[in-house]
Amino acid sequence: MRPGILRLITLSAATVSRASTHQHKSAFLSLDPAQCRLIHAPTPFMMAEPEYAKAVAEEHMKAVPTAAEPTKAAAPSQEQQALPKLTPMEFRVYNRMAEHMDMFHENFRRSWNLMHGACNSGKRPSGMSIRQFLAVGSEFAHHLEVHHSIEEQHIFPVLAKKMPAFKKELELLTQHKQIHAGLEKFEAYIEDCKSGEKELRLQEMKTVMETFGTVLWQHLDDEVNQLKAENMRKYWTLEEMRRMPM
Repeated sequence: MRPGILRLITLSAATVSRASTHQHKSAFLSLDPAQCRLIHAPTPFMMAEPEYAKAVAEEHMKAVPTAAEPTKAAAPSQEQQALPKLTPMEFRVYNRMAEHMDMFHENFRRSWNLMHGACNSGKRPSGMSIRQFLAVGSEFAHHLEVHHSIEEQHIFPVLAKKMPAFKKELELLTQHKQIHAGLEKFEAYIEDCKSGEKELRLQEMKTVMETFGTVLWQHLDDEVNQLKAENMRKYWTLEEMRRMPM
């Protein structure tokens, strides 16, 4: 791709629909140029092109489900509350990314808890077939892959310009690699069960999940903590925050 030109994902409704299924995750992660439009933008690209950032965020919302509202993970801590107060408007602007990220993360937590709870109890949720249960696993893996892909390509590079935690090979990206090492095994197990190559055994599934569970849950909290208002205000102006993705 030529310098200064970015491929902006502009999915058709059909493409979004295909990308929402595990079988067609490549429709989102590896778009054909015909499904994209090109825009010119100087670097740093996100900060210079707020409409691009907005469009990426909108496609993120379409591709990966979220909880209806953020949890207490996005709320200010006592230590943060002791700092000079932001106005309500300033707090909303600075805390927006934490709240949006937490809504994505809460959806992952709920899916994990459903599956891990079934593994611990030795039975699927009442009224849920094996096919439905395995579909939860497939969707969890697919949505986490898409979420991390968007973060690494479109969100972390912007944040890394000023925030050390988002720079390449530092903690948050290292967590992504650790998560995906386990997620690949989890996804392979689910696919083997769906194809009939393996019989679903909840204790086996639990063993696979626990290869990446600790780092996943730590990551879900760490990322939101980095994006909270009292941390973001150390690095960014209000105007820069308004241009941020998400």
